Amino acid sequence: MRKSVIWLLVGVMVFAFAGLLSLQVYYIHIIVRNQKDQFHEAVKRSLFQVSHNLELDETARVLKDRIYDINKKAGRKNPEQKNITVNRQLLDVPDIQIDNPENITTSYGKSDLRYESRTVQESLIEQYVYRENLVNEVIRASMKSYDKPIEERIDFRKLELYIQTELANNNLVLPFRYAIKGYSPDTIYRKSSGFDVSASGHVFSQILFPKDPAQTKSYMLLLTFPNEKSSILDSVRFIIPSIVFTCFLLLAFSVTLWIIMRQKHLSEMKKDFISNMTHELKTPVASISIAAQMLSDESMIDVLEKGGPLRESAAFNRITKTIGDETRRLHFLIDKVLQMSLMDDGRSVMKIKKVDVNDLLLNVVRIFDIQVEKCGGRLELKPEATESVAFVDEMHFTNVLFNLLENAVKYRRVDVPLKLCAETGNTGDKIVIRISDNGTGIRKEYLKKIFDRFYRVSTGNVHNVKGFGLGLAYVKKIIDELNGTIKVESELNAGTTFIISLPCVQ
Repeated sequence: MRKSVIWLLVGVMVFAFAGLLSLQVYYIHIIVRNQKDQFHEAVKRSLFQVSHNLELDETARVLKDRIYDINKKAGRKNPEQKNITVNRQLLDVPDIQIDNPENITTSYGKSDLRYESRTVQESLIEQYVYRENLVNEVIRASMKSYDKPIEERIDFRKLELYIQTELANNNLVLPFRYAIKGYSPDTIYRKSSGFDVSASGHVFSQILFPKDPAQTKSYMLLLTFPNEKSSILDSVRFIIPSIVFTCFLLLAFSVTLWIIMRQKHLSEMKKDFISNMTHELKTPVASISIAAQMLSDESMIDVLEKGGPLRESAAFNRITKTIGDETRRLHFLIDKVLQMSLMDDGRSVMKIKKVDVNDLLLNVVRIFDIQVEKCGGRLELKPEATESVAFVDEMHFTNVLFNLLENAVKYRRVDVPLKLCAETGNTGDKIVIRISDNGTGIRKEYLKKIFDRFYRVSTGNVHNVKGFGLGLAYVKKIIDELNGTIKVESELNAGTTFIISLPCVQ
């Protein structure tokens, strides 16, 4: 699958997931907003009704007091006749009409019927006027009640019950805190336990006795809900599972995408490995093939037939040396691939023993120094570690040092003489080996990948450095097996330093 197709699929999936999550978040926002508006509206209705109930309570209390006072003054249940003023226009009491006087019991005369009818009407008028005057007295008394203290106007024992009842009537059953505040913000006449304006969230308010004269003191009923947010969020809990499943799908998609990209990357690296290995193997095979052709040359055959001193000729020695060197090179390349395969399968057995790292590094430098001199470079050794004995596999660790030095030679700069430095030192209970050069260096974005198998730093279309991409992977594998660490410091066109740290033998 081409990379452009993969990125197209990635773009489509990302767009789909982003759209799905955006819609879910938008729906949650709409639901929460609507629930909040409904909650606030229900609380306002409840508080208004509580305020109205308090006004009704005050009116009923004034009425009760006035009835008591009037009856006490009159000394009886009904007021005196002289205190009653009849006003028929205010009444809605119809006159009693006698449709058929003959049907009335004859024990009464017509005059008696008229008298009884008039008596009933006057009694009804008297009761109505009495109540009318009583209501007028109540109205006048209630108009003066605004001067009373708030403690006398409100029954605080009933206030909490009123609030709870009205909230329940509006389907709001959750804990609340309330307080009665005066005209001054710091004046609190009564509050429930736990009420704190500064620590509370949204504070609902309702003016008490709103029809009191403007110049009088105003009182405010304050109400808060400690669990308001959680109550509103409970309404959107049904959407949470869909969001969780969407996140799981997004996670699964991300993992799948990562696996696909990794597999594609490994496929590309293996393709490069096969290509590089083909080129690497072709070189020694071509050299051996040329040497074989030279041996089959007619002049060589004539010498062999005549029994001449073939072994002493320079041409023969050069041919045999070429065959030997290229054969060893083939063996080394094949052995490197085989060794990595064995180590991946866990079948490689390391022969761990005590080795003086200073001595081992000295032997490697002596062998490799010739190759550095051929490149016109210089190799410097600084064995400064005082504690230099470590548990290593001598053969594998020697190959590690050879790989690092060989990379320095491969990636040297052609315009600058090669400078290589191999040094040792101690840090705590560790022995530290540093191999540095002044070569081409490595870009920072490539430093984390250079120890991956088959990975080679991209050089565009230039293929002047041969290799499988296994050398540093082999180095990392061996150092990990020896319980050590390796890190790299590099700067482009300035050089590279590999730092190996191994436990010392005390």
